[in-house]
Amino acid sequence: MTDLPTFETIRFEIADNVATITLNRPDRLNSMPPAMADDIRTAFDYLPVQGARALLITGEGRGFCSGADLAGDRNGSAVGGGANSRKALRNHYNPMLLALASLDIPVITAVNGPAAGVGCSFALSGDFTIAGKSAYFLQAFVNIGLVPDGGSSWLLPRLIGLPRATQMMMLGEKISGEQAADWGMVYKCVDDADLLNEAKALAAHLANGPTLALGTMRKILRDGLSQSYPETLDAEAKGQFIASNSADAMEGIMAFQQKRKTEFKGK
Repeated sequence: MTDLPTFETIRFEIADNVATITLNRPDRLNSMPPAMADDIRTAFDYLPVQGARALLITGEGRGFCSGADLAGDRNGSAVGGGANSRKALRNHYNPMLLALASLDIPVITAVNGPAAGVGCSFALSGDFTIAGKSAYFLQAFVNIGLVPDGGSSWLLPRLIGLPRATQMMMLGEKISGEQAADWGMVYKCVDDADLLNEAKALAAHLANGPTLALGTMRKILRDGLSQSYPETLDAEAKGQFIASNSADAMEGIMAFQQKRKTEFKGK
């Protein structure tokens, strides 16, 4: 396997088929400069060669991600406002989010403290978002005269409906982890002390599952948000053909017939 690189803005580890990305700017509540978006996208490239079968994303310290770093990245280029903001979104943040959406393994986000701005979109882009009770989700753009970005205008109406998405974006109100769970915006809300253990247990469970089927399922679900019913039926048929020819499907059938626990290998 290829050695894992060392990054400036994140920690990246893989153990027992679970990859973990930890946003690592705790002194700035893990605000995200363009360099962090690039580091995250680069880390994604190492997932297949390292045999990762699930990805866990969290933040170091008191926050998950407090949004884009308006003070600029390590090269001193400003993120906020005008042409620089548009360039940062198109060249750094949006490619990272598209790469995340295209991964073929399950993604779990463990949200501690604030998930604001692009950090909110990033946190909610996982297949399973687990929030600690100290977590909150904030679309703060309106408070500084900006419009939402990071894909939140597409994501939030699909997660919680148009009225609640409008509330979050136009009023700029904090949504607590418990309220997010009540809305169905996140998978669950747990005590802060249990957050990482819950997320790691879920990641381990998924990493031991039928990886090809899970990755295909992930693609069908996300593509289905913008497809017609007939298109989704066709995608399911194609996905079923792929999954049914996998070694994991054969193992699942044999384990069922032999009345034993499955031992999926992710192949």
